[in-house]
Amino acid sequence: MSVPRLVIAAPSSGCGKTTVATGLMAAFAARGLAVSPHKVGPDYIDPGYHALATGRVGRNLDAYLCGPDLVAPLFGHGARGCDLAVVEGVMGLYDGAAGQGELASTAQVAKLLRAPVVLVVDASSQSRSVAALVHGFASWDTGVRIGGVILNKVGSSRHESLLREALDEAGVPVLGVLRRAAQVETPSRHLGLVPVAERGAAAISAVAAMGAQVAAGCDLDALMALARSAGALPGAGWSAAEALSLPIHDHPSRLVERRDDNSNGVRPRPVVAVAGGAAFTFSYAEHAELLEAAGAEVVVFDPLRDERLPEGTRGLVIGGGFPEVYASELGANEALREEIAELARTGAPVAAECAGLLYLCRELDGVPMCGVLDASARMGERLTLGYRDAVAVGDSVLAVAGTRMRGHEFHRTVIEPGAGEAPAWGIVAPARRLEGFVRGGVHASYLHTHWASEPGVARRFTEGCRTS
Repeated sequence: MSVPRLVIAAPSSGCGKTTVATGLMAAFAARGLAVSPHKVGPDYIDPGYHALATGRVGRNLDAYLCGPDLVAPLFGHGARGCDLAVVEGVMGLYDGAAGQGELASTAQVAKLLRAPVVLVVDASSQSRSVAALVHGFASWDTGVRIGGVILNKVGSSRHESLLREALDEAGVPVLGVLRRAAQVETPSRHLGLVPVAERGAAAISAVAAMGAQVAAGCDLDALMALARSAGALPGAGWSAAEALSLPIHDHPSRLVERRDDNSNGVRPRPVVAVAGGAAFTFSYAEHAELLEAAGAEVVVFDPLRDERLPEGTRGLVIGGGFPEVYASELGANEALREEIAELARTGAPVAAECAGLLYLCRELDGVPMCGVLDASARMGERLTLGYRDAVAVGDSVLAVAGTRMRGHEFHRTVIEPGAGEAPAWGIVAPARRLEGFVRGGVHASYLHTHWASEPGVARRFTEGCRTS
């Protein structure tokens, strides 16, 4: 597996990684290259901008959620057939899961991918000191290869000259210089950047501006040469079908038509409705791929616009997003809320994560939701953020009791109560507690999980849809 690739990192958050990574993706795509976009860590929002820049699905590489052994295969899956892959890092280059050493850091992912790193430095308040900063990052871990620097927020030509002179002494090539540009800035709120799906034309304009700024300020030829210096990766790309151990002739993509009988050995494909639209933008692409490989027919719907679930729905997946921003619109769609409640009453499989959990409550900030769960939700004052180790407390549509999974929490809301009589998970680290709800066919939790780490989740859910 050999795909030219770059990892875009920074000394800390706020240096401009997203602007540079997205801009590089857009600039290389404008050259006619097929660019594969990736994001280190659990973040759902940046991949939306990446997808807009490249026209391809943005994919996450998270060594905590999926384990280090899956990073390269998942990368290969996303980058298959591409001319270039650009991987945006997370936080500072060496920052990862708290108390876990290099685990889930950008540095670890760069090493797992055998990829050169481009360090994005906010140069707005320094000149010669930039050399000491870059030297420190380049020498901290000899397994990480920093192939060059892109200087961001440079104030003037004189400032640029001072920075270049210092870095020449340090022996680290400058691959780009960017000035501050208001048109490439993206608005933020309580959980980070505003997702692409909510910004429409403004997001398109912002990504185009990023691409133009990077193309004008960076040496794309030198960056491409650096990307081509990445060595080959052993092994093949990840496959949803192989992850589920499906024989190739049974793979749903090989079926020409949908059949509702078993006369020719083809099992019926239950419809699994997946919430999308502006209110529910958080989802890993591999979840839908695993459901399809397990035999489901995945149909996306928008709870803000659609008053009915997709025809023939046998199961429902509601991922993360921002229902708190759209509470009034979601509450006003009474027909859909009632249909979701009725589906849950039948015992059909329903998997809800974070935003989905809020949507299934009685109310959110006083606005009526679906009423599937005997719980209420409200905005809180504190941000809950971090990786979690969890174990399934009992059997559910996703897992049997005792199944261990790793997840991530990221929200500023509060659920009362925080767990049902049958909790979804027992959180075992960093602190022990019960969390979420299992009721009939419903599994609802704050925990975001990556199903590639436990593909049996998709198989179990799909089989539940067939038999419900």
